[in-house]
Amino acid sequence: MTSAQGSSAENPFPVRAVATRVAAWIDKLGTVWVEGQLTQINLRSSTAYMVLRDPAANMSLDIICPRDLVAAAPVKLTEGTQVIVRGKPSFYTVRGSFSLRVNAIRAVGLGELLARIERLRRLLEAEGLFDPRLKRPLPFLPKAVGLISGRASAAQRDVVAVATARWSSVRFEIRDATVQGPAAVPSILPLLAELDAAEHVEVIIIARGGGSVEDLLPFSDETLLRAVSACRTPVISAIGHEPDSPLLDHVADVRAATPTDAAKRAVPDVSAELTAIAELRRRSAHALRNWVHREERGLAGLRARPVLARPLTMIDARADDITRMRSALRRDITRAVDGEQRRIEHLSARLSTLGPAQTLARGYAVVQRLDIDDPHAVSSVDDLPAGARIRIRVADGSAPAVIDTAAVEAKEEQ
Repeated sequence: MTSAQGSSAENPFPVRAVATRVAAWIDKLGTVWVEGQLTQINLRSSTAYMVLRDPAANMSLDIICPRDLVAAAPVKLTEGTQVIVRGKPSFYTVRGSFSLRVNAIRAVGLGELLARIERLRRLLEAEGLFDPRLKRPLPFLPKAVGLISGRASAAQRDVVAVATARWSSVRFEIRDATVQGPAAVPSILPLLAELDAAEHVEVIIIARGGGSVEDLLPFSDETLLRAVSACRTPVISAIGHEPDSPLLDHVADVRAATPTDAAKRAVPDVSAELTAIAELRRRSAHALRNWVHREERGLAGLRARPVLARPLTMIDARADDITRMRSALRRDITRAVDGEQRRIEHLSARLSTLGPAQTLARGYAVVQRLDIDDPHAVSSVDDLPAGARIRIRVADGSAPAVIDTAAVEAKEEQ
């Protein structure tokens, strides 16, 4: 069984068959309206060849139209003009190329452009791309400054000249880009990604001189704005002059009024910083000297006080008091001791008068019984049984004795 043509290497389609089929399929497509920016306008005797580029992507279409249609356009068609065209897709079988045969061209007016920018502004604002809290701070002394600008443009010269004058050691990573027309965004995006990936680049400046709203359209492009918002490196927008305000100014971390202002914001004025440092050093030295003088005066005041100026004066003033108090204390102690001594003598005399020794001196005697467990003085003859051993104590001594029977009997007879 024979296989279908074109389904195998043994039964291929010829080129003309493929081209004819593709042309027939494309020819079935209807008329479409397409919007884009014009580039590469080439006018021939009766036909105009142009390229319609998508400003948000690196894509384009070849368009063909009568030359009279270009001449009759509502505005002068130049590269970068935003237009809406109506055409029918076609496939040119001889060269195998696709094109759009245009039969109507409409220019996008300024009012429509501004309305689209405003709609995009509201969208990005609602997504938070303008939030000040997302803005990254600029480094004080960046290792290197990335600069995206037009080749040999005035904006590039201004940024470099001003930054170098403020800090002669500043390093620049300059990238030349297309800053106007449909090629601007595709040109800037890879350069922005390259600088953002460079570790030594700490701030990026996107600079362009002033221009019309149409000239600054690339800097309100959604693709570029989202790329700037996604950068990890701080970005300074230096597009145009003070009245110009593309959406890049709102998305960037810092908006500079002019390229010159961008250079001033990215790089500090070393001369001014050195002057400020010198002034701070002078003020700190002056403050330190004033503090030292103040402390010296305080110390001098303390040393001038009597207690520190003549520290022995207070001791000398108290020495006489101490001597007087010691004399009074010695006198009081002597008086107290004498009084107690006299009282002791008086008590001793009373004790001597009332004591047993005086009684014994008058001829009395004390009889103590010794043959019992508890020797004691005898106060009755009943304590003197016959045979009891006693001791008789007189004034000048004592003598032992024994009670005989006769003595007891004599008592009984009495």
